[in-house]
Amino acid sequence: MLFTKMKIAQVAPLYESVPPKCYGGTERVVSYLTEALVEMGHNVTLYASGDSVTQAELRSCSGQSLRLDKKSIDPIANHICMIERVFQESSEFEMIHSHIDYLPFPLWRRMSTPRVTTLHGRQDIPDLQNVYREFRDEPLISVSDYQRRPLSWANWRRTIFHGLPDDLYSFHDKPGAYLAFLGRISPEKRVDLAIEIAQRAGIPIKIAAKVDKADTEYYQTIKHLLDGENVEYIGEIGDSDKDEFLGNALGLLFPINWPEPFGLVMIEAMACGTPVIACPFGSVPELIEDGATGFIIHDADEAVEAVKKIPRLSRKRCRHTFEQRFTASRMARDYVEAYQQLIAAQVGSVAAAL
Repeated sequence: MLFTKMKIAQVAPLYESVPPKCYGGTERVVSYLTEALVEMGHNVTLYASGDSVTQAELRSCSGQSLRLDKKSIDPIANHICMIERVFQESSEFEMIHSHIDYLPFPLWRRMSTPRVTTLHGRQDIPDLQNVYREFRDEPLISVSDYQRRPLSWANWRRTIFHGLPDDLYSFHDKPGAYLAFLGRISPEKRVDLAIEIAQRAGIPIKIAAKVDKADTEYYQTIKHLLDGENVEYIGEIGDSDKDEFLGNALGLLFPINWPEPFGLVMIEAMACGTPVIACPFGSVPELIEDGATGFIIHDADEAVEAVKKIPRLSRKRCRHTFEQRFTASRMARDYVEAYQQLIAAQVGSVAAAL
């Protein structure tokens, strides 16, 4: 079943705007997908916070992003209202694509409109087992094959890698003389290890990262490492600053110690032509080609040696890999194919029941 034009609802988290002003991986991906679908000619409605910006029809479900709203005490309340609204308006659409995890499943199960949920986070939390067993009928999309492992029996339909607009970041052929760290200052992101690697390699490091309230205690333990000279802490940055920050870096350090579901910063770096040095957890081996677009390392010693070998890598190869595998247009085409398969399956199921 082919559709030249579909009516699609995208349901985004309300914690950040779409796109986010600064940090916010899920909302950023929702934005890239929504705009790419609109460019393809689809009729897209975006359920998101009121300060979101989109070419699609925006249906505001909160006055502003909840992280920036000092009056927001219980953000789940806004999401419950949004879910009910989508349910009531579901007959307008041919496909509803949710990005808010399992929260809407009780209503989604009772909805006749075809739908799918992309899971953006880690799935190795024990409490999730019962939820996904109960709602095993809900179709899911993973953002990496590794992300599926804890719930390998769930209703996965396919894996679709994230993508970025191909003109969002420019190719930087000549790197600067510093290493970059971009993301969150948290135990699982290991900014402390990134600093150690840079110091042992004798190369300055620039850190662009946010500090969540939950990570304040960890931040206090590593704050003394941010000396302002060879370790420069820039703070939280948005898309407008990433091109120069990543593009002028010798390499991106990504020494995580948790099961990263995707890791958007890795493809952001590749889009600029910047190689990635990363630990082999989560999605990393699926995104980084060891010895080509970066190096996969197991400890600080290997990382220091990898930094020395960065000049051997082709920055053009990094950019080419991005263009082949990680653009928003490719992501949107993959999702449209998934939508069509899900709609066709539902039509076939209804016909068989008659």
